[in-house]
Amino acid sequence: MTKNLWILTEERPKRDVIHNILFKFSKDNEIPCFIDTIRILPILNNNNDFSFTYEVVGFKSNKINQIFIKTISGQSSFVDFLIFYQENEPKIEDTPVYGIEETKTDDAESRNTGIFQRASKFVYIDFFYTDIKKVMLYSLQIKQKESQTQTNIFGTKCLLTLGVEIMGKKLDPKNHTPFKTVDELIDFKNSMRRPPKGNVPILINKTNDKIEVSGRLFKSDSLSHDPNIGALSLICASLRKLGWDKKLVITEHGLSQRHIKGNNKFVQIASKLNIEFDGLQRVAPKIKDSYWHYEKEGEKLGTIFIHLVVENFTKGNSLFENHAGCEKGYFITKSGEPIPLEKYQDREKYKNGDKNQIVHIPDLILIDFDKSEIINIEGKKYKFRANGIEELNNFDAIENSYIKPNYPKFKIIRTVVLYGSTEEKIIEIEVGFLLNENGKLVLGIKAPDLFKVAIKNLLDYWNS
Repeated sequence: MTKNLWILTEERPKRDVIHNILFKFSKDNEIPCFIDTIRILPILNNNNDFSFTYEVVGFKSNKINQIFIKTISGQSSFVDFLIFYQENEPKIEDTPVYGIEETKTDDAESRNTGIFQRASKFVYIDFFYTDIKKVMLYSLQIKQKESQTQTNIFGTKCLLTLGVEIMGKKLDPKNHTPFKTVDELIDFKNSMRRPPKGNVPILINKTNDKIEVSGRLFKSDSLSHDPNIGALSLICASLRKLGWDKKLVITEHGLSQRHIKGNNKFVQIASKLNIEFDGLQRVAPKIKDSYWHYEKEGEKLGTIFIHLVVENFTKGNSLFENHAGCEKGYFITKSGEPIPLEKYQDREKYKNGDKNQIVHIPDLILIDFDKSEIINIEGKKYKFRANGIEELNNFDAIENSYIKPNYPKFKIIRTVVLYGSTEEKIIEIEVGFLLNENGKLVLGIKAPDLFKVAIKNLLDYWNS
């Protein structure tokens, strides 16, 4: 029997990313296929309720029956996509064929985010799945820098050492190769440029029976220094992969014993890789029973739904997205250029105590070309709808700094999109749409026209 492909994700599924995943799966498995324009469509049941499953259309193969996408949530260090090739909807105990981490970030924006802050995910997943293909997928919207930083080269070499495949990014065959020996890795890392004075550099010192890796892990009175958690996880995992089976110790970490807690992801990784904290005692890790679960509560169920319906059933599009728990997107200017949003209108004034300098960002910004309207959307759970309505008042800065200069002739609308409850009507005029927990699609009293057109076309599609 022909199997289905199931794509489980925490992220808002993007057409180009899904295209790349399908292409890779077909190529790896030598499956003949045709890939046309990818569309991601919500599946409605006989009552016109959302089934909380999306179907991918635009792909044809005799080896894959249908392609489904479902929204899930994972533990503290979860990859963006799990891919299952099987007939039935995946269960917790099923094993995926791929674990894929997707990022839009390269050296051009951040040296650490693209590599190190995501690296620990490929180490953590081994707690649950030891024999799946791991992929780092770059979906770069800003042009890749011609010359890569040493940080990026080192991180990429470590990922390749661990067997992680790199997609969507040009690799230099001279520089982007796996490390072959422990000493090669150590020499490369220790030759890299040091951080500014006052920062603890990540340095590696090897003796006959011990390797010490320095790196600060203390932040905000906890073990939570994400870039270094990723970097140290990646370095230590690579050293183990290269055959180092003796002592491995983290030094200059800045921690005290009370910071070493069993539910911390790096404490868990340290236990798996047999890493010690200099001067401290390790504690038993508290690993969750499962790596993921189907999302049934989060506000993003509503905002992702309206995003995909507008994208696939209208001429509208998104200018910016920041769905809860998902990667923050870029703002699309009038020329089509993606740019990162600044956190503050004036950083110096903010540092001096002016909190009004914060640029509050919506969960989603949609554009309706037919009506010349831009819709700023705040997503919330139904029970927090009053908070969402109140937060609509915070969007002056983003509208004045980004939207109006780029789209001066467009009317700006602010609205709330909700998820949750069993309610089937909305009384608050500020709420544009509610997706309730039974999958009911509820338009608000003053829902934006773009929402009305999107829902109408969706219903027509399934009832035609």
